[in-house]
Amino acid sequence: MNADDLKKLQTYLRETFETDKLTVRPRPKKTDSAEVYKDDEYIAIIYVDDEDGEKDYIMNMSILQIDLPET
Repeated sequence: MNADDLKKLQTYLRETFETDKLTVRPRPKKTDSAEVYKDDEYIAIIYVDDEDGEKDYIMNMSILQIDLPET
């Protein structure tokens, strides 16, 4: 992903989740994906899917049981 892709994704995520605390950062040595952070905490990865001449993105976020509130 290039710098323009990262900026567009970051803007989209900030607007969608209504927070400026999200950042989209490039991954070291990888060009097909980026990392999503809330402040300094890694929360997700975004992969680029450019099949059929269209560029789409897939966000994968893991939620650990220990991070969920007890009810």
